[in-house]
Amino acid sequence: MRELFDEVAGQSPLDPEEAVRRTTRTPRRKRFYARAGVVETADGFAITLDGKPIRTPSGRPLEAPTREIANAIAVEWEAQQELIDPLTMPLTRFANSVVDGVVERVEAVADDVAKYLGTDLLFYRAGHPEALVAREAKHWDPVVFWAAETLGAHFMLAEGIVHVRQPEPAIAAARAAFPDDPWSIAALHVVTTVTGSALLALALLHGVLDQERVWAAAHVDEDWNIEKWGVDEEVAARRAARLVDLRAAAHILKALNPGA
Repeated sequence: MRELFDEVAGQSPLDPEEAVRRTTRTPRRKRFYARAGVVETADGFAITLDGKPIRTPSGRPLEAPTREIANAIAVEWEAQQELIDPLTMPLTRFANSVVDGVVERVEAVADDVAKYLGTDLLFYRAGHPEALVAREAKHWDPVVFWAAETLGAHFMLAEGIVHVRQPEPAIAAARAAFPDDPWSIAALHVVTTVTGSALLALALLHGVLDQERVWAAAHVDEDWNIEKWGVDEEVAARRAARLVDLRAAAHILKALNPGA
């Protein structure tokens, strides 16, 4: 079972695109169990196959922090047919990444998310055409204003792609709004890398935007180009894979931060 997800982890345990690329080259394994289940342990909720606990690619017990998350992972295993397809198991892949790559380095993962606050997607605006400028403002301004008003994070906007150095107090204020548990910070990391925006990830975490609005905001420019030039099949495939990972991360954030 462990080798099934060895390749899925990719070069980075939190890189969904690399995970998809590697998984598509990995032969699928036949389903070898009758039932998936969940049992409570001293550290959380373990997912089992025919009563035996699942382990991550590195051999650690795969345990979720809540029964709701563990049940959702078990559902992924129950849904597998004759062959196991890791691409249809985003929560399982996410859980492997957390247990193997995040639990012992929460601060490092948070630092990686914080790097995006210096070059966030929402800071760099188009200068023309007016319709695109207006569309970016519609999707992005509410999040930037929320960060300033609620988090005290006052960022600078720029036109074009010339780098603008962001104020350290703004970055620190936004960083202070990060969660500190490994599952939430891992989910924040996934949303950030999928969207190119730590602010959109924070907006999702704190309930400012739902996952549909976050997805739309992250693809304003791409959707504009699609409307003008059409859809590229390879780009569409990568986009579909990113959406699967965004939804899994959003599921985790909602489960662990229900009041947000």
